[in-house]
Amino acid sequence: MKIYEYQAKQLLDKNAIRIPRGAVASTPDEAASVARELGGSAWVVKAQIHAGGRRAGHFVSNQNAQGGIRFVDSLAAVRDTAREMLGHVLVTDQTGPDGRPVNRLYIEQVCEVQRELYLGMMVDRRTSRVTLIVLGEGGVNIESIASRSPESVLKIGIDPFEGLQQDAAREVAAALELTDEQTDEAVRVMLAMYAMFMGLDASLIEINPLAITAAGTLIALDATVTFDDNALFRHEDIRALRDDGELQWGELDATQHGLNYVKLDGNIGCLASGAGLAMATLDAVKFYGGEPANFLDMPPAVEFERVKYAFGLILSDPGVEAILVNVFGGGIMRCDTIADGIILAAREFPVRVPLIVRLAGMNADFARDRLRDSGLAITFAEDFADAAELVVKAASEARLSGQQKWWQRVQGLLTRKDETIGRTAG
Repeated sequence: MKIYEYQAKQLLDKNAIRIPRGAVASTPDEAASVARELGGSAWVVKAQIHAGGRRAGHFVSNQNAQGGIRFVDSLAAVRDTAREMLGHVLVTDQTGPDGRPVNRLYIEQVCEVQRELYLGMMVDRRTSRVTLIVLGEGGVNIESIASRSPESVLKIGIDPFEGLQQDAAREVAAALELTDEQTDEAVRVMLAMYAMFMGLDASLIEINPLAITAAGTLIALDATVTFDDNALFRHEDIRALRDDGELQWGELDATQHGLNYVKLDGNIGCLASGAGLAMATLDAVKFYGGEPANFLDMPPAVEFERVKYAFGLILSDPGVEAILVNVFGGGIMRCDTIADGIILAAREFPVRVPLIVRLAGMNADFARDRLRDSGLAITFAEDFADAAELVVKAASEARLSGQQKWWQRVQGLLTRKDETIGRTAG
C-alpha cells in the first residue's frame, strides 16, 4: 500500500526524524493560507500523487505548468502555482502516459541545503533480509547515479535476529564523510527508520534526499513509504491512510477480494499461483517480447469463486489481447480449483481472446481434462517457457488480426463512399 509524501513525513516526524514544516492544501486559497501561516519568504509547492519523478513531470491539460514540485517566493505565486496544479493530470516517469490527477498539494518551508544524501530501506529478495541502502548523493537522479557508479552504493543486509546494530549504522555513516555531530544524527535516523520499518510492516522506506542544511542538521526533504498489504490487518491506523482514488483500474476491487493485483500497461493478461511464480511469469513474457497487462497472483488457500473473480477481472480489461494462466499446484493449491474458477468465469464473461494455460502439480491432469470438456478454446502449454512464447505469439497475432479487420472496415467504408459518389455523379 502506498501513501502520499505528506503522510510519510508525518510518520517520520512521529519517529523523531526531522522534517521541514509543512501542511496540506486542496484549494489555491488554502495553499496561500498555509504558506502565510508557515511564515518566511519562500516555499515549495508539491503535487501529491502516488509516484516519483514529480519535479521533472509535466501536466497533460495545462502545458504551461511544468513540474510537480516548484519553488515560489510570494503568496501570490503560491496561489497561482496551486491553481495550475490542482485538478490537472501530472505525468512522470513512474505514472505511465495516463498520469495521475492532482487533488492535494503539500506546502512546505524552503530549507537552505548544503548537501544531499540518499537513505533507503527495503527487503532484498535475493537475501530475504531487510537491507539498508545509503548513497552519498541524493535527489531525482538517484537511479542514474547508482547505475553509473554502483560502487558508491552502500548496502547492509540486516540480520533478522539481531536487527540493525548501532556499530553497523555508524560504519555506514562514517563512509559518508560527515562531521561527528552529523554522524551521530545519521545513526539515529537509520535506527529510527529500522524501528519504523519493522514496527509498521513496511516494504519500503526511502528518504531522498536526506539533506544537510546550512546549519549542519539532517532533515528529510522527501519521503516514500509503502506497506505490506498482507499485514494491514495489524495496522488499522495505517490502512486508514489509503486513498482508494489513487488505485488504478481493478486494483480496489481486487484488494476487496483478497487478491494481489497491479494494473500494468501491456496487452497480455497474466494469472499465476503465488507471488514468486507471478513475477517469473511477467519476466518470461517480457523475455519473449511481450508486455504484461497486469500482475495477479492467487493466494495458496483459494476457492474457485475467487479464481472466477480473478479471471473475470482479466477478461474485463479492454486492453487484454491474450491471457496466460500459469499455475503450479502444491500444498493447498489445487489445479482443479483453478480450472473450475475459469469455467465459471467464462460462463459470465465470454472468452474472446486467445487463452494459454500451463498447469503443473496437484490434480493437473484432472484439471486439464475438465477444461477440455468445457468447450473453451484453450491452448495448453507443455512447460513454462512454452507458455510464455505461445501467449506472446497469440497476442501478436490477435493485434495483427484486429488491425486487419480495422483496415477492412475502413476499405469497406471508402468503397461504399465511392459508390455513393459515383451514383450521385451518374
